[in-house]
Amino acid sequence: MAYIFLVIFAIFNGYFFTSTFFLYNQSDLRSLFSVVPMVYLIFVPAISMGLIAREINIGTMETIATLPLKTYEFVLGKYLAVISLILLGLLATIIHLFTLAKFGSKIDYGALLTGYIGLALVGSMYAAIGTFASSITDNQVVAFIIGVFIVLIFFLMGFFLPLVPTSLAGIIQYLSVDYHYSNISRGVIDSRNLVYFLSVIGFFLVLTVQSLEVRKWQ
Repeated sequence: MAYIFLVIFAIFNGYFFTSTFFLYNQSDLRSLFSVVPMVYLIFVPAISMGLIAREINIGTMETIATLPLKTYEFVLGKYLAVISLILLGLLATIIHLFTLAKFGSKIDYGALLTGYIGLALVGSMYAAIGTFASSITDNQVVAFIIGVFIVLIFFLMGFFLPLVPTSLAGIIQYLSVDYHYSNISRGVIDSRNLVYFLSVIGFFLVLTVQSLEVRKWQ
């Protein structure tokens, strides 16, 4: 199922890239870097919804618990499996670079690199959220809905800025994934942006470990 989503992801991104490139003759990947974070809102929860929920549903978590495997090692293994799919999806977009190299006039490789770094960080963050969502239910559809709901909160926070008091604007902006991704995709790799992504990833992975530890004692 995950590979089906991967194929859909590649086709979807390919469509947006080619339509923008040939219609507007843009020799960059701006359309791709704009569309992929929105695609991730569905794609990442979809490929991570069954990570742990499936194990819980078929009863193999009890067997796994008897193995000489620490909970955090199990969670990390599941998480890295999703990351590998996300990176594979990004790797598939390399074909667009060949298109740019052949038809593009001036290519800013620095901007392309930071754009891909930004996408990898956003995907990694959503993967941690999806892993957590998969750990709190035995139903994959429920895990998907929870995952989408949480990533939407982070994605939409920036849109709420005009509605919140000035005293809270700084906090809301910092929690917005789009704020940090926009900085990186523009070529500005600030330590604060990296700390944000790593902190959110770590937070949800720790929550996942704690969720499974609690389940062991139920």
